[in-house]
Amino acid sequence: MISPISAISGFSAVGGLDSVSSVAGLAGSTPATNAAEAVNGPSESFTSMLSKGLESVQASQSKASDLAVQVADGTLQDPAQYTMAATEAQLGLQLTLAVRNKAVEAFQEIMRMQA
Repeated sequence: MISPISAISGFSAVGGLDSVSSVAGLAGSTPATNAAEAVNGPSESFTSMLSKGLESVQASQSKASDLAVQVADGTLQDPAQYTMAATEAQLGLQLTLAVRNKAVEAFQEIMRMQA
């Protein structure tokens, strides 16, 4: 069962967000350590985080779809579960689209700089 608090606080539809530390955690980092991390690469690649996030969004959309069928059949006891799952899937999709749009904008800006 999905609690309203977990649906709001975690963005559980997007993987990798739970591992993001707070800004206060950056206070001890120095440019040398950031440069070393840039050369050696982070512990988890951007591609794998992106694929996990997309799989999570797909799973939340599938769950919302399954709950919609149960609501239509009348087998779901609490229709609020469907509402929360649909909202979670919608938020995950909106976040995914926002990230995609920013990536496309960044790519277009890089192409303009080269011209």
